[in-house]
This record gives sequence, C-alpha cells and structure tokens, in this order.
Amino acid sequence: MPAARVGLRDFLREERDCILVAVTGAVGSTPRDTDAWMLVSKSRSFSTIGGGQLEYMAIDQARRALRQSQPTSAMSIPLGPEIGQCCGGRVGLSFTAVTRELADDLIARADAEIARSPHVYVFGAGHVGDALAAALSLAPLRTVLVDTREDELAASRASGIETCLTAMPEMIVRNAPAGSAFVILTHDHALDFLIATEALHREDAAYVGMIGSKTKRATFKSWLSREVGRPELFDRLVCPIGGTAIKDKRPAVIATLAVAEIVVAVLSFGTAANTGKQKLKADR
Repeated sequence: MPAARVGLRDFLREERDCILVAVTGAVGSTPRDTDAWMLVSKSRSFSTIGGGQLEYMAIDQARRALRQSQPTSAMSIPLGPEIGQCCGGRVGLSFTAVTRELADDLIARADAEIARSPHVYVFGAGHVGDALAAALSLAPLRTVLVDTREDELAASRASGIETCLTAMPEMIVRNAPAGSAFVILTHDHALDFLIATEALHREDAAYVGMIGSKTKRATFKSWLSREVGRPELFDRLVCPIGGTAIKDKRPAVIATLAVAEIVVAVLSFGTAANTGKQKLKADR
C-alpha cells in the first residue's frame, strides 16, 4: 500500500482530535494551490500547505482551537515581509475539526487520488531497481516493483510501493493502464529485450527506459530490426536511464538521475493527454 495512504490512516487512527487546514484561496505567487491541505493535532502534523511562516501560523491557529475546544475562523494571509515570506501572493485557509465522517472522506479522497496516479513499473528488484523504487516512492506516482524472483522482491528495502511476482512480466506491460512508465533493469538481457519490446509497442506509454551501455543499446537496436522488424521503435527508448552526463554507476546515483526524467515524462504525458481531451471536447 502506498506510503501516503498508510500514513494518513495511521495519523487519523492515532490522533482522534485534530484539525483539517485547507487552502481555500491562492492569489498570486503562493507555495501551494487550493488542492493543498494538512492535518494538525496537539503534537503532530500530517502533509503540508507549503511550509515557512504561513504553515507555522496555521499550525498555531489550529492548536489554539484544539486547546480551547472552540472552532476557529478562516484566515487570509498576505505572503509579504510582515510575516517573513517573500512569495508576494495571498493565501486563504479554512480550519475544520475532523469528525469520523470527515476522516472517512479524507481517506476516500486519498484512495481516489492514488487510483488516478500514473503507474510506474520497475522491472528488476536488484540493487538499482530497489534504489529506483525507493526514490520513486516519494513522488506522486503508483510504483510497482516487478520481478520473476521471489527472494529478490522479499529482500527489497523500498517502502510504500507495490510489488508483483510474475513469471511473465510482459503481461504486466500489456495490462498496464495508458500513460504508464516502464523501467527495465532485470538480471537478464534477453528478458530486458522482451519487456522493452512489449513496452515500445504501446503508443500510450509515457516512458520506456532500459539500463544499459553503448554495446547493449546497439545490440538491442540490431535485435529489434532483425527479430521484430520494427527498428523505428528504438527511437522511443531511453537507454541508458538517467542520461550520460555523470559517469557514476552507484545504484543510488543512477536512481536519483533516473527518477527525475521519469517523473517529468509521466507528469508531462498526463498534462498533454488532458489538454488533448479538453481540445477534443471543445471541438465537438
């Protein structure tokens, strides 16, 4: 289960007396938009509305309401020198005591958001795959670590992600939702080629990347041409993942470099897809 959902359920179970702070207005330059919210209890908080003095003021207001057992009025905060922030915009905040019904609604909203999150499938639970899955767990994505080896999945140190044990990873590619990303770094070059070919056939894939060297790139391109008859598919492959600017083969470094390009590709793909749907609707 994704870490954000687990953390929300844990917080609401452990902190029965808390306040929902929600951004209701965001004018000009602001740290977050009106989709931001946080929960504040007497000693802890969950999520963020942007940090800085704005958040400190909101937490103070919420805890004052909790101490006094009284509702608190909304706030409209200018983000200027008077509060020590230089964003220049204005943020509106609401404060709502969390009831059982509101807690259930927050969990349902979080579940729905996670269900809508783009999928990233990491094929290969070795050192780099595990590091990449851990890095991706921090992003607003639904990360699935896939392997044919049960022991490797069991040894994964990545938390807040899903795992999938399968003897046929290419079927995971076929059944993935549109806009998914596929990152291929298994223990076997032949398996890498199989998965990559399946992913490259999907025109609705947001990203297809494979770990590899110049030799592996050339071998795969030749194999695509000879065995598949589709050498043009190679143009859509990112190989090696993470680029070539930094010559560092440590798993954590490769994962850090790769996660940025994956997040950009997936979120950009989603934005472009939504823009296309809106244009189609307008044309009709």
